[in-house]
Amino acid sequence: MATNKSGLSKEEIAAMKETLEERKSGAGEGEGAVLKKINQMPEPDRSMGKRIHQVVMASAPSLAPRTWYGMPAYSKDDKVICFFQNASKFKARYATFGFSDKAHLDEGAMWPTSFAIKKLTASEEARIAALVKKAVG
Repeated sequence: MATNKSGLSKEEIAAMKETLEERKSGAGEGEGAVLKKINQMPEPDRSMGKRIHQVVMASAPSLAPRTWYGMPAYSKDDKVICFFQNASKFKARYATFGFSDKAHLDEGAMWPTSFAIKKLTASEEARIAALVKKAVG
């Protein structure tokens, strides 16, 4: 990723601008906004994003879908708990499913907060479901 004088890549700057627009307009709130964002993703990110959305909503229906830095995210009490970062967003070789510090995933003195995903199988879906349930507390 090429960076400019600020040390940020053009993709990172675009994500920040997207966040500012989301906050100003309120356009990033709700399931419609999340599904719109997912539908704009290229494959295979789009299919993965749709399935992750279904898994998250089935695992923790109390979470509110919204966008966060232009990514599908899920919040509780207006605080993002987890999010899906498609691989194409930052030209990465894998997508990421991650958790914020508001997630209740604490396990000892060190634990993972994000996971690389190249392919979704029933095993990964089950792990995501279990992590989301734990994160919500």
